[in-house]
Amino acid sequence: MNTRSIFCFPAVLSVLLLCGCYKQAPVQSTAFLPAPKSVVAKDNSIVTGADQVKTYLPYLLGKRVGMVVNPTSVIGKAPSVDSLQSLGVNIVKIFGPEHGFRGDASAGVKVADAIDSKTGIEVVSLYGKNSKPTKEHLENIDLMIFDIQDVGARFYTYTITMHRVMEACAENGVELMILDRPNPNGYLVDGPILDMSLKSGIGIHPVPIAHGMTVGEYAQMINGEGWLANGKICKLNIIKIKNYSHDMAYTLPVAPSPNLNTQQSILLYPSLCLFEGTIISQGRGTHFPFTVLGNPELKGKYEFSFTPESIKGMSETPLHQDKACYGLDLREYSAEALRKEGRLNLQWLIGLYQAYPDKEKFFDYKQSNQIGNFDKLAGTRQLKEQIIAGVPEAEIRKSWEPGLSQYKEMRRKYLLYP
Repeated sequence: MNTRSIFCFPAVLSVLLLCGCYKQAPVQSTAFLPAPKSVVAKDNSIVTGADQVKTYLPYLLGKRVGMVVNPTSVIGKAPSVDSLQSLGVNIVKIFGPEHGFRGDASAGVKVADAIDSKTGIEVVSLYGKNSKPTKEHLENIDLMIFDIQDVGARFYTYTITMHRVMEACAENGVELMILDRPNPNGYLVDGPILDMSLKSGIGIHPVPIAHGMTVGEYAQMINGEGWLANGKICKLNIIKIKNYSHDMAYTLPVAPSPNLNTQQSILLYPSLCLFEGTIISQGRGTHFPFTVLGNPELKGKYEFSFTPESIKGMSETPLHQDKACYGLDLREYSAEALRKEGRLNLQWLIGLYQAYPDKEKFFDYKQSNQIGNFDKLAGTRQLKEQIIAGVPEAEIRKSWEPGLSQYKEMRRKYLLYP
């Protein structure tokens, strides 16, 4: 997953923020501004669960609240922790996922527990010595809130964090409120279903690479399919998104992680993250990760080049650091083309494999801070074998059936939005 830069809104566009029709601009920190009591929908624009403060604030007052949050957890333009605390909510503990509560840790870097300097609240890391809240963590909590933006890909770790939080809440009798947010790749349901023998920290559920669900819907599926340990059920309270459907384009107001710092990278991520298990750089070590692909050995085969370098808070030791990489520039690739195709792009993977001179070194590149294993990312051992064997794309896609169609049918039971 994936600088410190996050998206925020220029003051002159505050009205557009409320309408849901804005452009993001990268800055160095989140602005801590007074939160509105509620964001009002205009012209049927999308309103996130978090922005519907009037809906859930009375339910929170008088309770001891824990919050699972990161920099995407905003009400209007302000962090939801700061906002709700200012409205009288008794937040007793914060739980932070990968990249940390304030979002300043690089991908894969363990995060320590701390005291938040802004609020004085204890912060428990769920990406360090604990991956799941303990009984002791939950002893003084009446209600947990999960408010994190997901991007709709199986290997993006926030739904795994949610699973573990749900499990802890179910085991300790704590209700979980989910402030639902749109899935920017909500239109996309594609890829092989995870072979559970490849279950890992980047995939724990039998779903395709692109699952096409919001976190609220995904949580219902975790409960409904009995995926929590010992068949336990987590008590859920989902604050639904207003005016949302899965086929709607949605531009994230805040970068979901350090290396998904543009809307283009978010849209390309379900297809490009597979390259984490190859010798091909995905642009980590640049300010435009997950929008370019390349390798030093492809010089002469591609004209475009970029040079990864160490960038604190994004990628300190990127693949092919300080070496010119040659390959594909996808920064201008049409988002509309992605939507029209409605499926993962395999041509980039197939084409770069065919172009790479030393094919035995193409897959499963391992580096201490890289995800590495291609099979775990793909969710199947078959995809790598098919690409090596030169199996046509159409046959590769057929091999994802009947699993993919069965998943789509299962998914329908848990949808909250059309």
